[in-house]
Amino acid sequence: MLSFNGYNIAPIQLKDAWSICNFIVANEDRLKRYFPKTLEQNLTPDLSKFFVDKKVKQFHSKEEFLFTIKENESGELVGLVYIKELDWDKKQGEFAYCIGYPFKGQGVITKAISCLSDFAFSDLGLKTLQIIVHKDNIASVKVAEDCNFTWIKTLKNEFAPPGEALLNMELYELYKEIET
Repeated sequence: MLSFNGYNIAPIQLKDAWSICNFIVANEDRLKRYFPKTLEQNLTPDLSKFFVDKKVKQFHSKEEFLFTIKENESGELVGLVYIKELDWDKKQGEFAYCIGYPFKGQGVITKAISCLSDFAFSDLGLKTLQIIVHKDNIASVKVAEDCNFTWIKTLKNEFAPPGEALLNMELYELYKEIET
């Protein structure tokens, strides 16, 4: 578990199903465009139990890592961060993240990505981390830039939100510093 500024980051746990369902439903409008699969898998408590069970198994098998961000004092779930699209041969992974309405713009995700980047490099042995974001998602672009990710290129027709045409997405990367 990692801590910063009154928040903690922890691996997904079976006991998180109810709070994830509540978080997803409360933030449905924020999540429907860029997190449609997470949204559809957490619309009821039963669906969330299946989702969390699967994510705990994926975490333990190192297929994908899902972390919760919670407020220390209240224990409230305020955000989620994935390390996904893992390529162990290339030692590469991609971040995806979301924050609840009341916590947006407070730097919580920026700090979480900074902490989890260190974790991914030191504990997971990754060498390249990616963030793929739409250019109009200014807050997410700012997270990438504030965490020292470098813009690499535009990925043409990379992502199709539900009911929309394919979107170009921006690829940002961060590399583990080579020790000399």
